[in-house]
Amino acid sequence: MKKHYNLIFILICFMAVLITSCQSTRTPQEIAEEVPFEKKLEDMTLNEKVGQMFFIRPESLDPSIPWEEMTSIKLQEVTDDMRALNSLYPVGGVILFGHNINDEAQLESFVSDIKKLKGSPLLAVDEEGGRVARIARNSNFNVPKIGSMASVAEKGDPQEAYNAGFTIGSYLKKYGFDVDFAPVADVNTNPDNIVIGDRAFSDDPETAAPLVANYVKGLKDSGIIATLKHFPGHGDTHADTHFGYAATNKSWEEMLNCEMIPFKAGIDAGAMLIMTAHIAAPEVTGSDLPSTLSPVILQEKLRGELGYQGIIIADAMEMGAITNQFSNTEAALKAIEAGVDILLCPKDFIEAFEAVVDAVQTGRIPESRIDESVERILALKKSLEK
Repeated sequence: MKKHYNLIFILICFMAVLITSCQSTRTPQEIAEEVPFEKKLEDMTLNEKVGQMFFIRPESLDPSIPWEEMTSIKLQEVTDDMRALNSLYPVGGVILFGHNINDEAQLESFVSDIKKLKGSPLLAVDEEGGRVARIARNSNFNVPKIGSMASVAEKGDPQEAYNAGFTIGSYLKKYGFDVDFAPVADVNTNPDNIVIGDRAFSDDPETAAPLVANYVKGLKDSGIIATLKHFPGHGDTHADTHFGYAATNKSWEEMLNCEMIPFKAGIDAGAMLIMTAHIAAPEVTGSDLPSTLSPVILQEKLRGELGYQGIIIADAMEMGAITNQFSNTEAALKAIEAGVDILLCPKDFIEAFEAVVDAVQTGRIPESRIDESVERILALKKSLEK
C-alpha cells in the first residue's frame, strides 16, 4: 500500500511541475479557460470586483490630498489612513510616478506595503526608456540608461529593442514591479506631434512593428507585463490629450495600413495589455467620442476585427481630453460600457468607484459585464504566479 501512495505522490508532483512549466507561456485567456475563476468570482463581493478594475495613484487612497497637489506632496509611503480607506475600497493596481520614488530603501519599503493592500494590487510604472523613465532618470538608482525608442531603432537591429525591453524589465522586476506601461506602439507620422515624438520607434509602421514585438518579448522574458500604447494610435495627432481634445482624421482602412501594423505585431508577440488613447477618430466612429469611450474602437475594431482578447486599460482618466468633456463618474461608466477593463488614474477614485457600484446595483451596467473584466484581471494575476 505504501508503494502505491509513493507512486501517487510522484505522479502528483510530476503533474504540478508540468502545469507550472506551461504557465509561463500561456496567455491570460488560456489560463482563464482552464482555471475555475467562476468560483473565485462567486466568492468576491461587488466592491471587491469593482476594485479590481481600478489602477490608481497611491495618493488616491488619501482623500486629504487634493488632486491638484498630488505631485507636490511627494507621497512615498503607505499611511494608516490609506490602509483604512483601502479596507473599504480595494484596488486592482497602483501606479507609481517619479515623485513617489526616492531611493532603493524607500522604494523597497513602499512596494512591500503596497503589495499588502486589499485587492492584491499589481504595481505598475511608465518606464519606456528615453525621457519617460521613472527609475532610470532618478540619480539615486544605478540602472542601465536606455535611450529613446527612436534612438534604439536607429541601430537598425530588432534585437536592440529586445535588449531594451529585457534590461528595463529586469530592473523593474528587481524592484517589485509587475507591469510596465510600455512599449509605445504609435507610428510617429505627424511632424507636428508634441506628445509622442521620439517615444515611438519610427514614422514607418513596417520599421516599428518588429521593434515593438521584440520589446514586448524582452519585457515578457524578464517577468514583466508589457502594455501596447496608445490604441488606436496617437502618432498622427498634433494635440496632446493630457490637456484637451485631440483627433485623427484617418479612416479605418488607412489605420489598417499604418497604425495597426505595430499593434498587431505586439499582440502576436504576447502583449497582455493594450492602453487606449483619448483621441477621437471621427472618420472611424462617426463621432467625436474619445477612443477610450468608443465601443466602435474597442469592441468592433480591437476585439472584433483584430481579435484581441487581452486586457484593455484606459490611459489616465484624469487627462484633459476626458475631464474637459465628461464628469468623473460619467467617464468611468462610459469607458466600462465601451469595453475598458481597467480604469487608470480617475481624478476622484472614490467617486468613480461608488458610481460603478451604483450603476451595477441600479441595472445600468450588468454585473456580468464587471465579471467579464475581473476574470481577465484575475487571469493576468494568475499568470504572474511562479
